Amino acid sequence: MTQQPLVDFWFEFASTYSYPAAARIGRLAQARGVALRWRPFLLGPVFKQNGWTTSPFNLYPVKGRYMWRDLERICGALDLPFAEPPQFPQNTILPARVALIAFDEGWGETFTNAIYRAQFGDKKNIGDQETVASVIRALGRDADDVMGRAQADDNKLRLRQQTDEAIAHGIFGAPSFVTADGELFWGNDRLDDALDWARAR
Repeated sequence: MTQQPLVDFWFEFASTYSYPAAARIGRLAQARGVALRWRPFLLGPVFKQNGWTTSPFNLYPVKGRYMWRDLERICGALDLPFAEPPQFPQNTILPARVALIAFDEGWGETFTNAIYRAQFGDKKNIGDQETVASVIRALGRDADDVMGRAQADDNKLRLRQQTDEAIAHGIFGAPSFVTADGELFWGNDRLDDALDWARAR
């Protein structure tokens, strides 16, 4: 029996281009018969390794202005709500920790897309506990229970280990896609290439 091709989808909730990638990757992967593993991680340690204190889009304002306009165009084409959040980047540790729990329980994709829409569609602060709790409750889950488990020491360690794994793969930004043979693709505009590469192997 032929094994289904696999792609690891590495995403960061503060990553602007991960928003449209997360919205479309499930449908595109299913159409190609490619299995997905959703891998939340943190870009902060990656930036720190490069001596950056914030997003490159803030360090290079011209690039940042282009990015926001580009994202607006992309979201418009995908019929995704878009509004530049009041602060960028946001603190994404809590939603990333919650995402690990959500994927364990089968509602991670829905949670991930809801968090992205809250941030880049509704201009909400996803670093705020109540914002994250409201998303969890809207999905019919017990927010106190989920967030309590998300903040447990073992789950905090999982996120650190997952971030270390991303760095070990050579990941330097998000979204990134790693195929089963270790090929790395970076950026929303490389999503189709990553899925096609995985399917062809």
